[in-house]
This record gives sequence, C-alpha cells and structure tokens, in this order.
Amino acid sequence: MNNLISLKKISKFFSNNKKITVLKNINYTFSKGKIYSLMGPSGSGKSTLLNILSMIDKPSIGSLKIENNEINFSETLINDKIRSRKIGIIYQQNNLLSDFTALENVYLAGLTLNDDKKDSIKKAKIIIKKMGLSSRENHYPSQLSGGEMQRIAIARALINQPEIILADEPTGSLDRSTAKDVFKVLYKLKNKNRLIIYATHNRFFANMADCKLEMIDGNIKLLNARKKK
Repeated sequence: MNNLISLKKISKFFSNNKKITVLKNINYTFSKGKIYSLMGPSGSGKSTLLNILSMIDKPSIGSLKIENNEINFSETLINDKIRSRKIGIIYQQNNLLSDFTALENVYLAGLTLNDDKKDSIKKAKIIIKKMGLSSRENHYPSQLSGGEMQRIAIARALINQPEIILADEPTGSLDRSTAKDVFKVLYKLKNKNRLIIYATHNRFFANMADCKLEMIDGNIKLLNARKKK
C-alpha cells in the first residue's frame, strides 16, 4: 500500500456572527512517491487543509490517518512528535529566525527530534551543501537573497528526513526566475517513499506535479494525474 495520508469526511468551519464553512466533507487519499499541487483562489481553504494535514489545526468534523493510524487531535504532545519525525513544512514567508544564522536555523529544527547538537549540525551542513549554500551558512537571513532564504527554509524542513513535505505557496513571494530555481529544488526531493503537497497560485508550477488538485466549494477536485512512464 502506497497510501500515506487519508482524509475522511473532513470539514472545517468557523463561527463568528455566522457559520463559515471552509472545508466541506473532503474524502481523499495521498500516496507515497507522488507530488501533488493544490490550486484555488485566496480563501478557498488551501492553507487550512495544509494546517490540518500537518496537525497544526484540527478539523471540525472528520478524521485524518497517517500510515493508517488515526490522529487524535487532542494528543498534542504525541502529534508534535509525529510532526517532527514525519513532516517537513515550508512556508511562503520562510519564517526563518532573524537572530540566528542559516546553519543555526537548520540545525535547531533537528534538535526537536534528537537532542544531539553535534549530530544535528553535521546533518544541517550536509543539507545546506546540497542546497548549494555552504558559503552562506554563517550568514543571517537579512544577508541572504529571497531565493537563498527559501532554500534554507527547505533545508530546515528536510533535516529530520520527513516522509511528508507540505509547502504553502513556497515561491509566492519570489520573482519568476528565482521561483523556478526554488521549485526545481523542491521537485528533486521526490522519491518513492516521500509525499510532497504544495499549494500554489501559479499554473506553470501546478502543472508540473504528478497530480493537480483544485479547491472548489470547500472540496478537492482532481484536475489531472500524470501517467507513469
């Protein structure tokens, strides 16, 4: 079985003066070895869905399974450990810590899983080198370009060798040329044991995924699925 994440009857709504439904009765299964793009206008629920997949947020109704294990959203400590071990998250604004160097931003993320600083630094250096940024590892975020910051953010997401990578508009704040470079890095992370899901407004990037999904009326519609060559 290649199924890694399963959603069953997932709904999410917010109540202020009136009930606002963002996600509506979603049933979907994401498989290992594939890259999924998630499209939809602002407010369509892309970020909300990614937050539920990462267990940062919980659904109002429905269940989430990771590797056939149903997630109990009340068990926050257990879920934090699952997230640290299995999930790498990449944000549009990179969320790097401004007072820490590139190397520190990456290896500190590794300490959430293993309290071995020496080992975490070693792993961080290897990943940063793969990103082509060894010469920049002692620079602070303010000293890096937008593309460099996002590659460091990708390195940070990778340090615990996650099976699942979730990216929310990872190139949304970059110019087109830099965005293409960052996307190439993201796409190279694909392997048979990993699932990658990224939200984007850009059809060019969306079309490069194995499966292109669109958020419509709070649900997921499959627009296309590439056939294996």
